[in-house]
Amino acid sequence: MSRKILEGIKVLDLTNVLSGPFTTLHLALLGAEVIKVENPKDGDLARKLGIVPELNRKLMGTSFLAQNCNKLSITLNTKSAEGKDLFRLLVKDADVVVENFRPGVMDRLGLGYKSLADINPRLIYCAISGFGQTGPDALKPAYDQIIQGLSGEMAVNGDERLNPLRAGFPVCDTVGGLNAAFAVMAALFHRERTGQGQFIDVALLDSIMPLMGWVAANLLIGGETPVLMGNDNFTAAPSGTFRTQDGHINIAANKQEQWEAVCDVLELPELKADPRFQERDTRKANRKALTSLLEVKLAEQPTAHWVEALNAKDVPSGEILDLEAALRQPQIQHRKVLHKVLVAGHGEVEVFGLTPLFEKTPGTVDTPPPTLGQHNAQIFGALGLSGLEQAELKTKGVI
Repeated sequence: MSRKILEGIKVLDLTNVLSGPFTTLHLALLGAEVIKVENPKDGDLARKLGIVPELNRKLMGTSFLAQNCNKLSITLNTKSAEGKDLFRLLVKDADVVVENFRPGVMDRLGLGYKSLADINPRLIYCAISGFGQTGPDALKPAYDQIIQGLSGEMAVNGDERLNPLRAGFPVCDTVGGLNAAFAVMAALFHRERTGQGQFIDVALLDSIMPLMGWVAANLLIGGETPVLMGNDNFTAAPSGTFRTQDGHINIAANKQEQWEAVCDVLELPELKADPRFQERDTRKANRKALTSLLEVKLAEQPTAHWVEALNAKDVPSGEILDLEAALRQPQIQHRKVLHKVLVAGHGEVEVFGLTPLFEKTPGTVDTPPPTLGQHNAQIFGALGLSGLEQAELKTKGVI
């Protein structure tokens, strides 16, 4: 049986909703023992978020199901003295703590990095927040769309008819989560070499900014502000979305030979000699005229015809799928991007697994997202608490 990359690594996950749970999901898929430490009342807020009311009432909302496979769940009131003591016991042999509270919350609880590092110097502590632990905006509240707006991401989307425009999914939360997972893995590698734990400060605003590297470079280096181009690609033409007989197609003719191949496939050889379109920069300058000429020809056949013909000539092209079709396309099925897990009281659901395919240390979906406090007896029992002691703590609202 293959050993998993993070086998033997224990992660205490105090996170809620998306950015933090997305971080720890990746650690769990890589084999870490991820223990969600949730408030005893209703746990992670994502348990009540989703479009299926019945699941929300069961504290197993679709938003929670999407991000929490392979994890264990305990309930713990870290505001109580007994809860703090139990958490410190858990920290003694933990490798990683991940939290996404506002800066200062854990310190006020007496559970900040410095106090936990005194207990366990090898501890890696990752704090995820909207703006980071320091700076003029550090204490401001933040959700994904707030960060989308402040990062400039919304300003570069859309066209003159629709702008600003948010991404259709919480891109800042998910990118922040990936950034934090990457940082934790790097810190674990450093600890392997040095034995040293450390504090990691991840900001969602910081995380999204480098993703606009090309657009930002045009401004920072070239002095050119972004031009709203909708579905067109600013780096080349023809490169973007075009109308066909039955819908739309994406074409990315970013190289000169690909442009010439487009002319051949569409049987428009005269465009290759047209001075408006002979070179990349002139094609970009005459983008609208070129698009009109291409769409007249593209309207003669359905999208599928053009996708096959263009790809055969090594011109990247593809359909624009709705989400259902995207999830069911043969390539996604072949790559086993989706996995089925059985959720008690609801049945089988599909969730995403780890997308990098490791030859020797594969990441797998092994268990469904946990019910709230499902592993209390297991985890607290391992700390030495008897069933009677656990029952007493539950009565007191500690667990």
